[in-house]
Amino acid sequence: MDISADIVKQLRDKTNAGMMDCKKALQEANGDVEKATDLLRKRGLAIAAKKSSRATKEGVIAAYIHSNSKVGVLIEVCCESDFVAKNADFQAFVKDLTLQIASAMPRYVSREQVPADVIAREKEIYREQVKGKPANIVDKIVDGKLEKFYQEVCLVDQLFVKDDKRTINDLIKEKIAQLGENIAIRRFVRYQVGEEV
Repeated sequence: MDISADIVKQLRDKTNAGMMDCKKALQEANGDVEKATDLLRKRGLAIAAKKSSRATKEGVIAAYIHSNSKVGVLIEVCCESDFVAKNADFQAFVKDLTLQIASAMPRYVSREQVPADVIAREKEIYREQVKGKPANIVDKIVDGKLEKFYQEVCLVDQLFVKDDKRTINDLIKEKIAQLGENIAIRRFVRYQVGEEV
């Protein structure tokens, strides 16, 4: 199938993928831009998985103060090179993360950072809420409620405030694929006037 330069440019603008990658994806998808986008995203996720073990020793610390001066965020986001740290797409991604933290109020970067005693307390509360149900059902309900808890308190498990069809983890993987380097959110802190830290 002959793929026009216009449609390749359209896909490139939409995905930030390379020209040849766009052309190849469009050929595989018989010119369907949506299918080609999905193909590129799947390939990008595979690339991101390969890069996830690489060291992230560069990056930025960014700050956000809400317009009412009542909420502030500091975040450290790391990547592999100073070149990517200074990239406009990386900087915009970090800004989106500060806005996410300001509005969605996560408490931890990931579920691995949630203290064991917090998880135990949550499980105990959930078990108490479904007391009297059969044991096999209780475990499923507790697991489901714990998953929902993670989605509320863990930044990477939250739905992105600008696009509730993707999680922050999905966004990170897309940025890794787009920028070609591993990216890691190291830490953050959120301040709110009158709130104990």
